[in-house]
Amino acid sequence: MGARKETLGYPSRTEAVLALRSSGLATAEIAQRIGILPATVVALEHSAARSRRRMEAREAEAGRAVLLPNDVFDKLARHAAKRNMAPHKLARLIVAIVVDDDMVEAVLDDECDPEGWA
Repeated sequence: MGARKETLGYPSRTEAVLALRSSGLATAEIAQRIGILPATVVALEHSAARSRRRMEAREAEAGRAVLLPNDVFDKLARHAAKRNMAPHKLARLIVAIVVDDDMVEAVLDDECDPEGWA
């Protein structure tokens, strides 16, 4: 892989491409602004997506998986969207905070039926 090349004030061409794409520019417009071929724009986006997927896979392998019912994720969706994150990441964050701050007993009550989750 080549060295990072500062582009349009971004640390790399890839970051410039992703920022311009997120602002709604088409491939041809991005290529013209950066001074690269449209095929290079597409290649940089694909490379970034592959890197992101590899990183997410490594993160997933680092911990143990916990399955939650779909309705839980559906209920978390609006809260996650407010924080610009996916519902599964918000669920992990909530659990981490509850455990780290020793709030498990405060969150659970006598009405909790852990067998209902199995």
